[in-house]
Amino acid sequence: MNLALTRATGAMASCIENCIGCAAVCTETSIHCLERGGAHADSHHVRLLLDCAEICRTSADFMLRGSDLHSETCAVCADVCDRCADECERMARDDQAMQRCAEACRRCAESCRQMAGGTRVSRAA
Repeated sequence: MNLALTRATGAMASCIENCIGCAAVCTETSIHCLERGGAHADSHHVRLLLDCAEICRTSADFMLRGSDLHSETCAVCADVCDRCADECERMARDDQAMQRCAEACRRCAESCRQMAGGTRVSRAA
C-alpha cells in the first residue's frame, strides 16, 4: 500500500480507494461501450465515462498529495460520478458492466461528498 495512503484518515483512505476503483471501472466501461456500439457508443455517454475516470484520478491524486484543494475536486467528482451513475443505470438493463459502473460511481460519489464537507457544485442544466 502507498505510504501516503497509509497516512490518510480512514474516510480519506476509503475515498482514495473508491476514486481509484471508479476510475478503473469507468475506463473499462468506456471500452465495453465502444465495443458494444449503438447507444452505448454515443459520444456524450463515452465522454462522460472518460470525464468521470479523469476526475476520479485527479481527486485521488489531490488527496494523496494532501492538497488543500481536495475538497473542491471531491465536490466536482461527486457531481460527475452522480451524472455518470445516472447515465449507466439508464443503460444497465441486462448489462452487468453498466450496473457495475453505476455502483462504483455511486460509492465514489458518496465518499467524495463526505470529503467535500459540504462544498457544493452548481449543476448546469
